[in-house]
Amino acid sequence: MLSAKSLFQEILDHDESFALFCSIAASGEAQGGWENARIAALVPDSERDLAPKIARHGADEDKHGRIFNALLKRRGLDPVPVPPETDYTMLLERHGIGLAHEQLKGETPLSVADIVTYLAHSRVTEQRASEQMRLLRRYFADHPDIGRAVKQISNDEDNHLAYCHEELLRLARAGHGRTIQRTLRECALTEIRVHRDVSLAVMARMGRILHWSKARSAVLAAGIHAQHAWERLAGWRRMVTLAMPERRDPLGGPAPAHAEFA
Repeated sequence: MLSAKSLFQEILDHDESFALFCSIAASGEAQGGWENARIAALVPDSERDLAPKIARHGADEDKHGRIFNALLKRRGLDPVPVPPETDYTMLLERHGIGLAHEQLKGETPLSVADIVTYLAHSRVTEQRASEQMRLLRRYFADHPDIGRAVKQISNDEDNHLAYCHEELLRLARAGHGRTIQRTLRECALTEIRVHRDVSLAVMARMGRILHWSKARSAVLAAGIHAQHAWERLAGWRRMVTLAMPERRDPLGGPAPAHAEFA
């Protein structure tokens, strides 16, 4: 039976496919860590209270990258090169989503408009990350090898999403509401297209590694296209709505002292 659980179990059980999965995830998290660290360093004076939260976000992303690399090490595997067509963060930047890396490499302080762009981009991508990790948590929370890592990353992604809601609502009250909604919509519509393309590329790679039949690969590709069609029609709206989260100030204060997965 073809299901999300059986599909990921197959990827998990095969060394080469598992190495590709973890390498793609680790690369994306490390990139997110760098981006947040640079944004924290360039926050404008009027938003300095945000800097520690952005830095905490970046530290979490760096931690997630280390976690995925630790999962590889536990299996005696090395990271593998990330195929460009599977590089979600790079493709989002190439499509103009978020703040350009060239801007972040400089030393010019960001504007409040830049912070709105950053938070809107994060609100959309963290929605995706939160949903994906909740799916893995549902099926693999008790898995002896990856369960602890999945739970830790899933909790962090939920915190990141809550933080984005809270800060965007604050900025909306400060008069940036229309800009926020416009930017969220643009980000969401681009993200769902990039997510479709990356999903197709990842599944094609996994299919070659795991020797899937043409019929099975076609069914999976059709499912990805169907998800994109639903998101293009209506599903994108879940990425642009804002509501005060139950988790308040989730990135305030120092990171929790519990031991990191290793």
